[in-house]
Amino acid sequence: QAFPLPSLPRKQPTVLVACGPAQNGAIGLVCARHLRSFDYEPTIFYPKRSPDPLHRDLTTQCEKMDIPFLSYLPTEVQLINDAYNAVVDAVLGAEGEVGTEGTEPCAAILATLRHIRIPIVSLDVPSGWRAGPGDSGDIRPAVLVSLAAPKEPSRRFQGRWHFLAGRFLPEELRRKFGIRGPPYPGSDCLVAL
Repeated sequence: QAFPLPSLPRKQPTVLVACGPAQNGAIGLVCARHLRSFDYEPTIFYPKRSPDPLHRDLTTQCEKMDIPFLSYLPTEVQLINDAYNAVVDAVLGAEGEVGTEGTEPCAAILATLRHIRIPIVSLDVPSGWRAGPGDSGDIRPAVLVSLAAPKEPSRRFQGRWHFLAGRFLPEELRRKFGIRGPPYPGSDCLVAL
């Protein structure tokens, strides 16, 4: 919804999906599948693949959909700016900050993402943003897609579009945690906040 195909600045509808090793990386793989289904041309950078069976299955599905995987992320930021219309940040999400256990390859990815000029779409929580109050991280996404419910760092989001994707949340959990959200229009799986 934020970047419809006719609005993209490049003729090819290319999108780079940067995936981390944990849950947010799996969400990035799902995102890449959806992008392909809607006629975008995703490319995945997934440097530290999880041995988890779900991650392996999602990776196989992406490969079977002919979604290419990069073996390295160009450190020359201009190559990314020139090749893609946007970058999906599925590196860390709400899972942690750079420097925490299991985030070793993430620091290099975030160092590159800090300098790109094309739009960033962060999934759940922009990578590197602290979970508690305080300053946000160096990544400045144009789009934030909160999953289930907006997390605390989303209060600091200053980008253009904030969406909620959480139609999958069972009613029991909504009641238990007092989660209220806007109604989803029609059969949409996300709603603009």
